[in-house]
Amino acid sequence: MKLTELAAGMPEYYGAGLRRGESDPDITSLFYDSRTPPSNPGEALFACVKGAHVDGHDLAGGAVAAGCAALLCERELPLDIPQLIVRNARAAMGEASALILGYPAKRLAMLAVTGTNGKTTSAYLTRSVFNAAGIRCGMLGTVVYDDGAAETDALHTTPEGPDVQELLASMLRNGCEACVMEASSHGLDQGRLAGCSYDAVGFSNLTPEHLEYHSSLESYFAAKRLLFTDYTRGEWAAAVNADDSYGQRLLGEFRDNARSFSLSPGSSADYRATITKYDLEGLTLEVIYPDGERRAVQSSLVGEYNASNILEALAMADIRQIGRDAAIKGIQNCSRVPGRLERYDLGNGVRVFIDFAHSTDSMEKVLRTLAPLAKGKIWALWGAGGDRTAMKRPVVGGLMAKYADRVVVTSDNPRSESPAAIAAQVESGVLACAEKKSGMLHEVILDRREAIFHALSGAAPNDIVLIAGKGPERFIDYGDRKEPFLDSGVLHEWAEKSGVEVA
Repeated sequence: MKLTELAAGMPEYYGAGLRRGESDPDITSLFYDSRTPPSNPGEALFACVKGAHVDGHDLAGGAVAAGCAALLCERELPLDIPQLIVRNARAAMGEASALILGYPAKRLAMLAVTGTNGKTTSAYLTRSVFNAAGIRCGMLGTVVYDDGAAETDALHTTPEGPDVQELLASMLRNGCEACVMEASSHGLDQGRLAGCSYDAVGFSNLTPEHLEYHSSLESYFAAKRLLFTDYTRGEWAAAVNADDSYGQRLLGEFRDNARSFSLSPGSSADYRATITKYDLEGLTLEVIYPDGERRAVQSSLVGEYNASNILEALAMADIRQIGRDAAIKGIQNCSRVPGRLERYDLGNGVRVFIDFAHSTDSMEKVLRTLAPLAKGKIWALWGAGGDRTAMKRPVVGGLMAKYADRVVVTSDNPRSESPAAIAAQVESGVLACAEKKSGMLHEVILDRREAIFHALSGAAPNDIVLIAGKGPERFIDYGDRKEPFLDSGVLHEWAEKSGVEVA
């Protein structure tokens, strides 16, 4: 594609205009990291993206020296090279990549889920449902990117725009017919989904999170709402949680497109469900469809809140006219979601759950799920991340004291903060909890590996150990460096040293 064709194809709201140079190079790729130019820089467009610490405009000279064909930037630079000037380079580079690659999203059935909690589980369930129906479905989310041929560890819930488009193009090459994505508030707010539009979207819930970025809950909601206003196409439809107050707002605003789902008794939602069985082995639901059909649905996922995730996935499938038998089979086939109440049965009679819970809402849901199911003691191990919403730290500490018998306050991703200072804030909530569980004991062990070893060594048969906060993350972020670390890996290390089998 010629650069002039690319400029002409950009939507007007990007304000694209050409500057400098008389050449009209062929553009076959786009890159935004000057440290990793593509193999064909002479046909590549370099996007000058403003980051939190570095402005890509200051790196354009290096990209030109590496041989790039043109620049995508927000202001004209004193460089003798063709420049495509836009209002927002981060958003525009996704659209430009989509144009270069022939808009892969237009050739896939596109689905997206958003909300504070449940996105990952809903995405895994939706992918499983489509695959069970014989429709190969790729996935982009918090844990992995699945391009239909292989899974790779995810770097961000919603990757940068060019990476999204490259992954969608890979899905097409690998025979995918659909894609389900987790749409994060950061990704929506920063325009990383430019070049994508969706046939069906889902909304789970909204609770206080990422307020260090969005500044207020209303601003956070506004970012989520963009999925409905800016990224839908054609006769789109949405599955929206009617049990959430922000879901109710979306249902009121988008009543012509939104379908409601609910677990509340007596609800008049389009899709309803009742939990008929619930234990450490999983869930059984009776689902009522809009036409009145009732179906029993079994899942090995643990937790009442997962019933809502299951119902969202079934509603999304029904919206896309996936057969109900196939959809239910897909739910049953999805036996484990990494870091989402990921269960391990130890040979000594202890059950371990690894969960990504790091918000107050998600932590309370996990603890409330496990507490009534335990035949022995509940061990809760958690540490708050640094440079993130601090007000939740004592709140989660109090929740652990309320529901657990043994609390281990540890470290997570301290980033630029002091691990001891973070832990002290969490511990303050443990100590101040007016509803402490009788006989509750707590310890502060900052070394996360040592903390996990301590909990696993102290647990007795029939006890439950919850290792929360990091889930499937493969590192600890110290701000200036990231060190390899995986909670499940430490679990297996302890089991090997202790001679305990893990299933």
